[in-house]
Order: sequence, then structure tokens, then C-alpha cells
Amino acid sequence: MKNIRNFCVIAHIDHGKSTLSDRLLEFTQTIAERDMQDQALDDMDIERERGITIKSHAIQMYYKHTDDEQYVFNLIDTPGHVDFSYEVSRSIAACEGALLIVDATQGIQAQTISNLYLAIDNDLEIIPILNKIDMESAMIDEVSDQIIDLIGCERDDIVLASGKTGQGIPDIMNAIVDRIPTPSGNAEAPLQALIFDSVYNSFRGVIAYFRIFNGTLRKGDKVRFVNTGKDYDADEIGILQLDQVPQKELRAGNVGYIITGIKVSREIKVGDTITLASRAGAEAIQGFEDVKPMVLAGIFPIENEYFEDLRDSLEKLQLNDASLTFEPESSAALGFGFRCGFLGMLHLEIIQERLSREFDQEVITTVPNVTYYAKTKKTGSTKFLVKTPNDLPDPAYLEYVEEPFIEAQIITKPEFIGTIMKLCMDKRGTLTKQVYLTTTRIELTFEMPLAEIVFDFYDRLKSMSRGYASFDYTPLDYRQSDLVKLDLKLNGDPVDALSALVHRSKAEAFGRKICLRLKDLLPRQQFKIAIQAAIGAKVIARETISALRKDVTAKCYGGDITRKRKLLEKQKKGKKKMRQIGSVEVPQKAFLEVLKLNE
Repeated sequence: MKNIRNFCVIAHIDHGKSTLSDRLLEFTQTIAERDMQDQALDDMDIERERGITIKSHAIQMYYKHTDDEQYVFNLIDTPGHVDFSYEVSRSIAACEGALLIVDATQGIQAQTISNLYLAIDNDLEIIPILNKIDMESAMIDEVSDQIIDLIGCERDDIVLASGKTGQGIPDIMNAIVDRIPTPSGNAEAPLQALIFDSVYNSFRGVIAYFRIFNGTLRKGDKVRFVNTGKDYDADEIGILQLDQVPQKELRAGNVGYIITGIKVSREIKVGDTITLASRAGAEAIQGFEDVKPMVLAGIFPIENEYFEDLRDSLEKLQLNDASLTFEPESSAALGFGFRCGFLGMLHLEIIQERLSREFDQEVITTVPNVTYYAKTKKTGSTKFLVKTPNDLPDPAYLEYVEEPFIEAQIITKPEFIGTIMKLCMDKRGTLTKQVYLTTTRIELTFEMPLAEIVFDFYDRLKSMSRGYASFDYTPLDYRQSDLVKLDLKLNGDPVDALSALVHRSKAEAFGRKICLRLKDLLPRQQFKIAIQAAIGAKVIARETISALRKDVTAKCYGGDITRKRKLLEKQKKGKKKMRQIGSVEVPQKAFLEVLKLNE
């Protein structure tokens, strides 16, 4: 065990984690030169296309140190985007150390600090690495001072490196050996292994990735999953390299995978503990906290007959992405589907894309919203959860609604303070703290409603700061707000999938915007269509789509006006009758476009 090192790579998005991981793999010759490609650990097409890491990736490397001892390195490369911070927390739970990578051209950013605090909370040894030092715009001294201020290390503790050229890689290797502690644990004790990830393989069933804290696991052992209490045979165990490499046994301190032939994805839970059925007295490891979804949206199959296929697809996706939550729901407009919980809008977008690519599931997504608490005059002192706008009770009985607030942390340059403050104030935010980290970097802390950052906040922040502002948030609590349910009606019939909960002060502007957008999107019919936005019985915005009309008076050239009037009256009667029996079909495109309202 003294020659094992378990560590993860953490950083803000686009600071060079995956590139540096590639250099470590090359240096240790874990991947043959002909198999090497950029972002070697990112195995999804969508990750390569967007240039971001979505999933944590574990891999084992071997390194011969200067003392002629061979060391085993278990590396976990983690995502950097705020929407995937749950992946980072799971990776940190399986490690003793972390490589904190900071871009020398950009300095410390919000997610750097957020991930660092996660690592410190788990008592990880931090190795600060200054990356991209080969670039002309690198501010080595300035960013080194920021790192020293942040974690209180010595200047000599900072490793200077370049993921592009490979400079500083031997120094990183030596720092890992010298500074990251060896795993603690007893190979003779009862087995305790923490599941930190899992994937679904259509031939072999569910494959669980684990870290052994105590004990030894051998091929063929009968194992028990503590959470579900079920026993299985360890058909295959092994270590994670670029491919899975089977082993006869794995001991305490190691990271590996187990195949038990489980076909039902519900039987494995990330954060569960594996023990031996014969020595089942081992305690469950305190895994990581259950995920709290930040954004909720309905996902519906285009045809109702694909409902069960969609359920299977979501279950398999949940194995690979434990931060996705879902439960069945039904809608009058869209039929049967699922109410899904996501960590942010990028997360929602990625799940939609993965459903399409990996499972051929084309879906309709409803307007995303967050969870609220409501109290009515009937329920006494108890509050109940409001997951969709349609759950909100009648305003006559409603006492109050509480919405979730967050603490938003924005790090930017001083010249953008004015525009960022205006953006946050427009989003009902209040400034609580303003700290100069250096003369050229300022940290702003706001308290604001989560609902306000769901749609376009991140994109607008990036564009108004020319990419120099970084953003991170932590949930605070629920607070009372003056929220109303905005209904959309087509010819008087409400479309429940387009309902939204909005703040009263913004309801009118939002209603106008949504009516105008629908006027452009809905196809014209043979009859007039009234699009209305209403709060309860009060209509606050209206647009009308005029009917397609045939020129019935074309044959009357000249002659008496009464002849023309008679034909027009006849047409009007027909249109009125048509409107009574005609229904308005909302195309799928309309649901998707309404999501882009604020662009």
C-alpha cells in the first residue's frame, strides 16, 4: 500500500485539466503513442465536440521513481463546469490528494475556489500547479501570489508546468510521490469498498467503479451491497486503464471495477458500500450527500408509445450520471413523461443530447423551473413542495410561496463591476460582499433567487465581461416571494406545458414576450387564434393570429355591395363554426423555442 497514490485533478473550466492528464499518461507510457489523442480520457463524442469534460474518468498508471521503486497512481480527471460539481465531489471521496490546476493566463476563478473547498473539506493534500506557463500572456508571478494567498502555501510548493509542451511533468510526478499520503486501511480487515461511479454495458450489465478502503476483494467472492442488502458473485474484478484489465484480487487502497451481472440499474446506487457476504459486519462508508436538483423540467416522448423506452434510457443514464433525478408525471398537452431534476441548464442540454445520441430518444422538454414551497390557509402550518406550476394552489387559498435563494460568487476584473452589478440587480439580487483579491481581480458575492439564473444568466455574464467573469453558486435557503402562476391560453384553453411561475413584477413583460414568440411560431389556421397570458382570470397580454382566408368576393367585379356583404357574412359564419370545433396543435418547435425566450 505504501506505493499507491490516489489523486484527482481539479480546476475551473478550460484551465487545462484534460491536456495535463494526457501528458501524465504519455509520461508513464500508460497509452501507446499510436493510440494517443487529445482528451484521451474523454470517451464521449459530445465531450470532444464541445471541448469540455462531462464525466469523471479514472485510470491507473505506473511510475518508476528515482528511488527505483514502482508506484501505482490512480488518477481521476474531473469536470470543471459548475453544473458537474457533483461529479467532482464523488471523485474527491475516493482520493487522498488533489492536483489543483490554475491557468497562468487567467488566474484563480470561481470554480477553482469552489473545488478547492470541496477538497479541503475532505482533508485532501493539495498540490498547486501553475499551467500554461509557455504562453506569452502567462502572468507567472502574479498568479503565484494569488495561489499563495488562497491556500497559504510556500512559493516553492507551486509546480510550474505546461500541458501543451509537457514542461514540468517530472516535477508533478515527484510531488505526487513525496506529498500525497499513502492510503490508510487494513487489507486483513472486513471488506469496505465505496462505489463512486457506474456504467451500463448492454452485454455485461452494470459495471461499478469502486475504491477499497479496507479488506481484500477476490474474483468469485460473494459480495453484498449494503444499501440494497442484495448478494452477488464477483464474476470479474480488475483495474481501470484505458481498457478494463481483469485481476485475481484487489487490496485496500486500490481503485477498480466489479462486474456482477446485475441487469437492473436500480440495484446499484452510487455512494453504496460493497462488503463480503461472509463477513457482512463491516459498516457502510459515509459516501457523499444525495444530490439536490437545481432545475426541474418535464421530458416527454414525442409519441406516447415510447414512454417505457424513455424510462429505460433515463435509468441507464442515471447509472452513469448520478446527479440526474426523475419521476413520472403526466400533462394534458403532452401525455405521459417524466419530471427530471438537473444541476443546471448545461446539464439539461447534455442529458437531452445524450438521450438522442446514445438511446435514439427524441424528446420534448417543457419550460424549466425550480422547486418551491407553498402554504395554504387549509394546510395549517405545514408547507408542501411545488414542483410544477400546475401544483400551485388556487390564489384564493394561497397564503405564501417560498423560493430557493443562492449565494452567487462572481470573480471578475474591476472594469466590469458596473454592468455585472446591473445584471444581478435586474435578477433581484442583493450585493452582500465585495473583496479585491488583487488590484486586477475582484470577488462579488450576491444573494439572489435561483429561478433568475436558470435561463440565460451565465451566458449574459460571459458576454458582458468578454469571458473574464467566472461564476459559482451555493444553495442558501427558501424565502417568501411574491410569485404568481402565469397561464398561457390558446382560444381560451390553457396549455399546461407552457405555464410558468414568475415574480409579479416581471409577469407582464414575460407574458408579452411569450405571446409574441408564440405568434411567430404557431402555424395559421382556417380560424382566428387568440393567444393570451393570464394570471388567474386576469388576462395581462394578448396576441391574435389572423385566419387564413379565401377571397370570396373575387368573382364579384362591380355590381351591388350587398352581394359582396352577403358572401362575407356567409364566410364569417363558417369561420365561427370552425373555431368552435377546431383545436390548436402546438408544434414541438414551440416548446423548444419558448426556452430561448430571453436570448
